[in-house]
Amino acid sequence: MKKYYQFMRQITYIGFFLLAVFAVQSFHEAIPDQIYVTKGQTVSYDFGVPVSVELKEDDASEVFENLFRTPVLKDASEDGISGSYMVTCRLFGIFPVKDVEVMLVEADKVYAGGMPIGIYARTDGVLVIGTGSVTDAAGREVRPAENLVRAGDYIVSVNGEAVDEKEDLIEKIDAFTGGREVIGIRRQDENIEVSITPVKSSTGHYMLGIWVRDDLAGVGTLTYFKEDGQYGALGHAVSDGDTGTLMEMSEGWIYRTDIVGIRKGERGNPGELSGVIDYGKESRLGTITENTPLGIHGILEKKEGVFAGSEGYEVAYKQDIRMGTAYIISAVSGTPERFEISIESLDFSGNEENKGILFKVTDRRLLGLTGGIVQGMSGSPIIQEGKIIGAVTHVFVSDASRGYGIFIEKMLKH
Repeated sequence: MKKYYQFMRQITYIGFFLLAVFAVQSFHEAIPDQIYVTKGQTVSYDFGVPVSVELKEDDASEVFENLFRTPVLKDASEDGISGSYMVTCRLFGIFPVKDVEVMLVEADKVYAGGMPIGIYARTDGVLVIGTGSVTDAAGREVRPAENLVRAGDYIVSVNGEAVDEKEDLIEKIDAFTGGREVIGIRRQDENIEVSITPVKSSTGHYMLGIWVRDDLAGVGTLTYFKEDGQYGALGHAVSDGDTGTLMEMSEGWIYRTDIVGIRKGERGNPGELSGVIDYGKESRLGTITENTPLGIHGILEKKEGVFAGSEGYEVAYKQDIRMGTAYIISAVSGTPERFEISIESLDFSGNEENKGILFKVTDRRLLGLTGGIVQGMSGSPIIQEGKIIGAVTHVFVSDASRGYGIFIEKMLKH
């Protein structure tokens, strides 16, 4: 009997230990890695888990009060605190769960977008989509580039001469005079060289058996812009549709676009906005200076007319977002307007940076127009309580009424 009780105590201890480990891991994901706090404000945060907060810097001990469940930030400007500092979150005030960086920032305000934009960009090098076979002069199927280049590579040179466009690549390969061609490739962050022998095809031209692309066009949504012309859009990267890789741009522009059709989203088949992009000089709205996993960014050359009716919104940070009613701004009906959504959950873990907000479309009119979220709506601003909190990024393939959004601070602090 004594051995039985000992065994049960051991099982109980192990159970408590595993429960504590699970709780710490779960709470770790529920608490943000970093918090942006506007200077001079008094705010209260509830992460929904039983943690208390302990400030790590002794000289800033008056900034936080240690409370069960809710850390309260006092008016930091009165204490002379600036910059950033670290706090430790403890489960039940005992177990350290996570260190959180608190960033004190100036109040920020942007103009909300919601209008469609046409995107055109040229690759930095020639993007390899895939490899294939070449029918040589004897009628045989030959694969000269197989296992040497791969989808997602960028061809940047042939025999030491720079290649910027696919026409350059075709011309240099077709001028083949014998031996092997040395192809310069950028593969992720590494520059390599491979030797390939071009094949004379049945058409009389020399080929490598590589499918390539040097530009990309599409439709998205402008998220925000600032007084100085800086803008952000999409909330995710411009990626190649065949390889799924982030497109490395040499140059790019955004253009005025008119939505001419909507294919409604259905279960297993995401819908799409069809737009007509006018590539004329007068329709060019600005440049693309960066293509990042958190959206495209650049400078607007024209704000008058197209963006004249845009409203200014104060920026709200992720810890200020509440479950329930919010709105997205979209021009699916022809002009930017608000459509109601319901925020269902928030992911502070940062594992997928542009999927921090999970929401459901509740607006009957939007559901009637599009079925929910469709391709081309990426970048639509998300508004809650008169502040901009994020942007639409993804749709559920299995349910077009539900989608993901990125926290606006991610796009602003890219």
